[in-house]
Amino acid sequence: MRYPAEHKQETRERIIHAASRRFRRAGAGVGIGQLMKTLKMTHGGFYRHFKSKDDLFEAALRKSFEEMRARMRAAIASAQPGHELGAIVETYLSEQHCNDAAGGCPVAALASEIGRQPRALRAAFERSIGEATSAMAQFMTGATEEERRRKAGVLFSGMSGTLAVARAVSDEELRKRILAAARKIYVEAFAHS
Repeated sequence: MRYPAEHKQETRERIIHAASRRFRRAGAGVGIGQLMKTLKMTHGGFYRHFKSKDDLFEAALRKSFEEMRARMRAAIASAQPGHELGAIVETYLSEQHCNDAAGGCPVAALASEIGRQPRALRAAFERSIGEATSAMAQFMTGATEEERRRKAGVLFSGMSGTLAVARAVSDEELRKRILAAARKIYVEAFAHS
């Protein structure tokens, strides 16, 4: 049975979406066989859409960063003018984001694993982080674009590390305290001139 061309693209997007969530929830070690079985597809069918697991991992990373950018754009859109950076911090370090590793930031979920991946994947990850910090830099204070980008890089690194630690602790109250303290400190340090 032959499928229309759009079916192949829809199937590819379905695999990318599922892989994006699975990698963020369970790490880079997720097997292709398990992933395809979950999607009720064959392992061999995977290779009609991707050259390799690395190819899928890169596409899944792009999808993850797209989702994160959409979450941050929504936070910015709902913020009062001049309070966009505070909205980014509040949204990123929210309990909701913390509890949604599969749908959350790929940096907090995968940064420790990316360093062990092939150079092309690390480069794609780096580009996406650069895009995220550039988007945040427009809301930072600073005399130059370079200063604003450096500050955004520090803030983004700090927030993703905070989120990763908060997700790692088993005590729910401690997790809430970590997130609340970081939100307060980051808003005070970065969102006020």
